[in-house]
Amino acid sequence: MQRPLIAVLITSAFLTLNAQAADLIQVYQQALANDATYASARSSLAAGQERITQGRSGLLPVIAATGSSVRNSGDSTTALAGTYLPKADVDNNVNSYSVQLTQPLFNWGSWQTYQQSKLAQATAEATFAQAQQDLITRVAQAYFDVLTAQDNLTSTQAQKVATTEQLASAKRNFEVGTQTITDTHEAQAAYDLVVAQEFAAINDLDNKRTALQVIVGQAPGELAPLRTGVTISAPSPAAVEPWVSSAESQNYAVVAAKLNVEIAKREIERNRANHMPTANLTATTSHQTTTSTQRLNNNAIGITLNVPIFNGFAVTSKVRETIALEDKARNDLEATKRAASQNARSAYLGMNSGLAQVKALEAAEVSSKSSLDSNKLGYQVGVRINIDVLNAQKLLYSTQKDLSKARYDTIMNGLRLKSAAGSLKEDDLAPINALLAH
Repeated sequence: MQRPLIAVLITSAFLTLNAQAADLIQVYQQALANDATYASARSSLAAGQERITQGRSGLLPVIAATGSSVRNSGDSTTALAGTYLPKADVDNNVNSYSVQLTQPLFNWGSWQTYQQSKLAQATAEATFAQAQQDLITRVAQAYFDVLTAQDNLTSTQAQKVATTEQLASAKRNFEVGTQTITDTHEAQAAYDLVVAQEFAAINDLDNKRTALQVIVGQAPGELAPLRTGVTISAPSPAAVEPWVSSAESQNYAVVAAKLNVEIAKREIERNRANHMPTANLTATTSHQTTTSTQRLNNNAIGITLNVPIFNGFAVTSKVRETIALEDKARNDLEATKRAASQNARSAYLGMNSGLAQVKALEAAEVSSKSSLDSNKLGYQVGVRINIDVLNAQKLLYSTQKDLSKARYDTIMNGLRLKSAAGSLKEDDLAPINALLAH
């Protein structure tokens, strides 16, 4: 008797652990570890952080060593006053090596490349910061998409239960002659429709869970839903202008676009540098020995000056090309700023509209519940017909779905608003997570 009891307790404990729903922060932590898009952005950042080292290398000395070992064999004949002397055998080894150091003294192109490398690394960091924000919004959107699909399925199933009861009631009343066949047909049609809606809701939930799985790398378990009657905070500051101003200056896509403009400027200077002279300090030491014990050592130091004169108009053409590309980068910056401004304004208006919509739907939910109760009572006393109850039920479930969706959309607009302003951080998930029923 004790073993089955212990087995039941153990099974119950495992079911309790498995039934504990994952919250938004836990899902986000899974995405940090498993999302392929974020991992790609992290690798791009690691690659971009090498740009300064590469750019600085053009300003640092270059040291190169060369060596050779050559064996000579043969003979030589010397002519003296019209007479050829006897042949002499040639058989020796020549070993030589040299070490050369080259230090750029003046190279305007290399300097511009170095400045570009610092800007390129900053661009990689801004792009990665944008990827971090995108991960937060993608995870939250996928999370709430699953909750929305779950709410739709739950509402549809509740409507199916109520419709089933109404259908059974209509059939009983028709059999005893208190209702017409029309009521039965209406209840049957409503039941058939809600069955079809249930299949669609189940399929939609599977699709939404799959979309979340793509981000977190594994099949998601149960998710913590929003607590009933939660209050969503309004945006702060409560004016659109500060958000738009922040988006135009701090949005990471705007920051990256600004850096691209600076890189384009440096590219113009780098190509113009091909018209300028370059100067290098060169120091060389060499050593050569042969089997005949001949030895030669040489040390040399000097400055090498290279002055370009003409190269077929290639430099001039390249400068014109980079000037056009700088103009393109400026236009891209303006387009990015406008897009960031529009996104911030849209998210701000959407959040305020969502808050008002949530408040209105909360009142509508109360009214719908009262309407349903009244119609049920009226149906029982014979002053309401079956279709009235069905319509009241449908209205209540539709209002509840719309209310949940409005809450999710309002929360998402709050995250998008901060993302557009360039201020979205992982810590911003904490107050949202506090709204969930853990």
